[in-house]
Amino acid sequence: MRALRVVIADDEPLAVRLLRSYCERTPGVEVAGAYTDPARAMTHIEAGGVDLAVLDIQMPGLTGMDIARRLADSAVQVIFVTAYADYAVDGFRVHALDYLLKPVSYEDFSAALERARRALPAPTHITVTADYRRHRIPLGDIALISGLGDYVKIHLTDGRRILTQISIKQLSATLPPDSFIRVHRSHIVGTAHIESYDRATLTLRGLGSVRVGDTYRPALDALLDRH
Repeated sequence: MRALRVVIADDEPLAVRLLRSYCERTPGVEVAGAYTDPARAMTHIEAGGVDLAVLDIQMPGLTGMDIARRLADSAVQVIFVTAYADYAVDGFRVHALDYLLKPVSYEDFSAALERARRALPAPTHITVTADYRRHRIPLGDIALISGLGDYVKIHLTDGRRILTQISIKQLSATLPPDSFIRVHRSHIVGTAHIESYDRATLTLRGLGSVRVGDTYRPALDALLDRH
């Protein structure tokens, strides 16, 4: 599953720093922006590329509730983190994912982030840049991804190869774990394209074999046992 992209808005700088630190401690969460000015936060959210808005309610000029109402018809989820319990009913009327009271613990906040991550729509494509062009690639067409330092080579089922500048670790974080598995520090394979496996090597339909690293073997064994 790709990273959850979060924007934080709270007019208290200490609260912004705390919530940012909580997000940064949580795997699979990316802080896209953190603001003490709610209007700037709203501009960022409306520009796109945001999955979750973490909002205080009482803020000058534009309240967290105002922002949530403006997001009502969007795919952006909302978590309120506030000192005021009085707005809880209003919070759920705007379909907030959660309503947390300050001081909020990391455990409660990270649990809310995990609910937001689980609610993300499953990706169907990845988009990469290669040869000065943007390529939108269906996940089902990807059989193998090979790491080459700061680059990866994406092997498609139709025989094409796409070389793009991203590390295999970065790309791995964007792929759904039920459809892809890392089998070596240099290889990620599409699980639907696995033909056979003999513990040292794994064979992919139409692509031949790749090595399986010792570190990755238990996860691969568990995957194949489930199927």
